Amino acid sequence: MRQHFAVLAALACTAAPLTIRADEPQLPTEAAAALAKATDFFVNKVSAEGGYLWRYSEDLSRGEGEGKASSTTVWVQPPGTPTVGMAFLDAYRRTGEGYCLDAARKAGYCLARGQLRSGGWDYRIEFDPKSRSRYAYRVDAEGDAASRRNTSTLDDNTTQAALRLLMELDRALDFQDRRIHEAAEYALAALLAAQYPNGAWPQRFDEPPDAAKHPVKRASYPESWSRTFPSDDYKGYYTFNDNALADVIDVMFIAAGIYGDSRYRAAAEKGGDFMLLAQMPQPQPGWAQQYDADMHPAWARKFEPPSITGGESQGVMLALLQVYRHTGDKKYLEPIPQAVEYYRKSLLDRGQLARFYELETNRPLYFTKDYQLTYSDADMPTHYAFKVGQKLDRIEDEYRRLLAAKPEDLIAKPGVRKTASRPSERMISEVEKVIGAMDERGAWAEAGSLRYDDPERPTRRIIDCRTFIANVNLLSQYLAATE
Repeated sequence: MRQHFAVLAALACTAAPLTIRADEPQLPTEAAAALAKATDFFVNKVSAEGGYLWRYSEDLSRGEGEGKASSTTVWVQPPGTPTVGMAFLDAYRRTGEGYCLDAARKAGYCLARGQLRSGGWDYRIEFDPKSRSRYAYRVDAEGDAASRRNTSTLDDNTTQAALRLLMELDRALDFQDRRIHEAAEYALAALLAAQYPNGAWPQRFDEPPDAAKHPVKRASYPESWSRTFPSDDYKGYYTFNDNALADVIDVMFIAAGIYGDSRYRAAAEKGGDFMLLAQMPQPQPGWAQQYDADMHPAWARKFEPPSITGGESQGVMLALLQVYRHTGDKKYLEPIPQAVEYYRKSLLDRGQLARFYELETNRPLYFTKDYQLTYSDADMPTHYAFKVGQKLDRIEDEYRRLLAAKPEDLIAKPGVRKTASRPSERMISEVEKVIGAMDERGAWAEAGSLRYDDPERPTRRIIDCRTFIANVNLLSQYLAATE
């Protein structure tokens, strides 16, 4: 790859946007220059303390994550800092270019500074001293710890994404960077401590659970359940919502592969064991979004009732397939046939699944716009998917493939996904478009708006981290294929 970078300094500083034709022999050199220029722009112009939000106005005067953000805020929840950092790390592993590794390391340092004393991460990290003083960050002076926010979240792949980047960075740096290594080990220890005796994890945690209050038992239907939102604190419930538990299991298997520590593999398998315990009995052999300590489906938010879910249950089945790939233990496959059969019988008229099915009756549940539980889909809120797509064919096909596979063929090799041996015409065309769309700064700006915009000065064009990640991945994959 080094030959592509001989003229990088000159190319990265050109004032005009880079344009090429697919048949021009300098495309690899132009692609290398584009990757360098885009990285330089994001690291030196977009980032705050090495971290990133979700999207920015074209002039970088405003930015946001899932919520409002200042210029001293970065986002952990994907597609924020960990996801951008992983794009840099993958680019390094494909091209061998040190500036990509440096960019990834800066993102890792940012995450290390945003790690909470509880071991994981909140959705965001604050660097303004006044805002920062409200959080119990591990690297800061302890101060009045009791009054500071110290809740690690597993919601929306937040802590899990941060830990994946730190672990992969740790490996890429040969475990020699103390800040990265300590942050990864501290987070892994916290996740081990936060696991319940039955193998589940909560949605959020600030300390280890009291094992005596969480007996190991199988899921069952409650004698009755409230149809009125009870406003209970659900953060400690055993949680599948947004694939939280599946993401932790994935992290633990990665950790076992990187560090060779059997505790991480055991935790992942124990998480799989919880999925077996959590499968509901007939007549609905699926899963709920979350369970209380009695292993009954429970309320979470005001639009997430006790029910059997058609959404996260598919993620559970995919996670069980993953656990089987790592273990070869067929007990993790046993729940899938009856679950797939149940969900096929539960399909809606248009081939979708309801997000929620009433306990035991299996009637689809919905909410009105003023959050009244109903059987009608005529007046649903629009911020949440009460009907979801189904991937039952994919799940069943993978189940059959794994059932027939040899044990030695089950586990995929770790590392970056394999790149094509040579670029296809389609890839060449896409690379050409990506380079042509870059502006003189090295930015990819596009039509769009900010959710938390100034109504007096609405944003018309944005810089989106998802676009940046996709384009960096494309360029680095192309360069690897031309090596």
